[in-house]
Amino acid sequence: MRTTLERRSEKRIAPCGKNDKVYLGPNDNAHFGRNENVDLWAPTCATAGAAVWAGTAVLARMGIARLGGIELLFLFAPLVIAPLGMELGRVLGASGRLEQIARRLQPAGAAFAVAAMWLAPGRRAGLVAIGWLVICGLMAMGGVLVLGKDFADGSIRVTRIAMCMARLDLAVGGAWLVASRLGMRPMGIQEPIGLLTAVHFHFAGFATAMIAATTLRFAEKREEHRWLRYLVLVVIGLPLVVAAGFVISPVVKMAAAFLFSASIACLAIFVRLYGRKAENPTARILLQGAAGAVFAGMVLSGTYAVADYMGSDILTIPQMARTHGILNAIGFCLLGLLGWLAESSQQISPGSRD
Repeated sequence: MRTTLERRSEKRIAPCGKNDKVYLGPNDNAHFGRNENVDLWAPTCATAGAAVWAGTAVLARMGIARLGGIELLFLFAPLVIAPLGMELGRVLGASGRLEQIARRLQPAGAAFAVAAMWLAPGRRAGLVAIGWLVICGLMAMGGVLVLGKDFADGSIRVTRIAMCMARLDLAVGGAWLVASRLGMRPMGIQEPIGLLTAVHFHFAGFATAMIAATTLRFAEKREEHRWLRYLVLVVIGLPLVVAAGFVISPVVKMAAAFLFSASIACLAIFVRLYGRKAENPTARILLQGAAGAVFAGMVLSGTYAVADYMGSDILTIPQMARTHGILNAIGFCLLGLLGWLAESSQQISPGSRD
């Protein structure tokens, strides 16, 4: 009988059949086939966050909470998306001590974000929002440290770059939240664009980059990545260009929005492709659902970019928040993160155990 140490020293190979399992070496934490390090913290936080978000939405609908669609859309990120993205980074083996601290403090940071939204814009709301920015800052610093260590070791990979960029996007989004709640108008940007920028960097930045990195990791383990790594670099870089377009010019904004929509559509094709190859049946359903939501959202974002450039009101910002925002936040980001988490927690086959 093989010992546990002997089993852990086996190298992972690409599956040849539907029931084949994939094994990893002892130093590879980016696993899609074991659950030796199950952590219930993230699902517990995400579930509790979803309950808080649903309750807040009900109160907003009743007129008790003075929150609109954009505010509710943003709150879905710290309450639900962030803990799931943090957990995905952990199971991929890309978390250091700062990320671990951020994960544990995430519920408190999310509570600060909710409280900041309940308060009227001003100094008090801005100071409360800093509570969420601290969590985002810890994630960003942790990502930079991990990436710096990889550079020093000469083992830099696109997946690591993508996960570091995801954490930096989270920090940028947190900073925009603080600016929005303080009532600031950086570079002359008016509300709700300031808050929408925070939304943009949490979903199109952080969550999308984490999904892209995990998709690439899955492809690399199967030695099927081909051009996917270049697509991932485009996906993680364009959110910055889209945000810059609001400041530079309408032409840049429209062009960047089209390129970003096209890159996400290409990523969705890979998510669907590899989602169909996932071992976990729940993961297969979730990932293909996430891919399908992208194409509906892409039509809306492309239409809005053209309409905004031409000065048309065929699609307003509140309408985009209720349609494209929901498709992106729940359809792609939530389902995509849940799908890859489900696949990463797939249990080892019974025959591989003692």
